[in-house]
Amino acid sequence: MAYTEIKISTFYEITKRIIDIVFSLFLILIFSPVIFLVALAIKLESSGPVLADTPKRVGQNGKLFYPYKFRSMILNVYYLLKTDPKFKKAYEEQQKGGNYKIKNDPRITRVGKFIRKYSFDEIPQFLNVLKGEMSLVGPRPYYPEELKQQQEYYPQTKHLVKEVLSVKPGITGFWQVSGRSELNFDKRIQMDAQYARKQSVLYDFWIIFKTPWAMISGKGAL
Repeated sequence: MAYTEIKISTFYEITKRIIDIVFSLFLILIFSPVIFLVALAIKLESSGPVLADTPKRVGQNGKLFYPYKFRSMILNVYYLLKTDPKFKKAYEEQQKGGNYKIKNDPRITRVGKFIRKYSFDEIPQFLNVLKGEMSLVGPRPYYPEELKQQQEYYPQTKHLVKEVLSVKPGITGFWQVSGRSELNFDKRIQMDAQYARKQSVLYDFWIIFKTPWAMISGKGAL
C-alpha cells in the first residue's frame, strides 16, 4: 500500500527501539502469570490453539505481518463470518458499520469477552514488538480489506492513511488511551495521523503511562 514518508530524527528512532525492547522484555516478565492463566483458561473452555489465527495486518510502509493475539473467539472465525448463515447478521453489521467492529459479536467466547475487555488478548503482541514489526506506541494495525473498504466510505481519509502507514503500528496509541475507542474510522485515522506527525519520546511516554488506566477501565487497548 502507498504511504507518505514522515521523517523522524535518528535519535528518536534509536531511542524508541531501545524503549520497545526494554519495556517489552520487562512486561513479558511482569505479565507471565497472566499469560499462563489466560492460556490455561482458553484451553479449558474450548479445544484449539491458544493463539488466534488472525489474518495479516498492514504494518509500516504497507508491509503485511501476522499479529500475535490470544484466541478470544471460536475457531475459523473469519471463514465462518462470511459463510455460516448463523453469522449473516453480524457480517452485514461489519460491512455497513463505520468502525469495522461488531457489537455483541456472537463469535466471542466467555473467556474471550473478559480478556478483550482488559486487553489481555493483545499481550502476545510484545513478541511482534521484539521482532520489530510493531512498537509499544503507534497507530492501530488495520486489516488490508478494512483500510480499502473504509477509504471507500471516507474518501477524505486517503491522505491520512498514507501518513499512518509511514510508522510502525502500536500495541497502544493515542485514541485508545483517550477513552474514545468506539470512534468511527474517519475519526480514528485522524487521531492516528496526528500521532504520526507529533511522535516524540515524551509523547510516547505520555501514552504509555496512560495505558494502564485504559486497561483497568476497559475502555482502551493494551
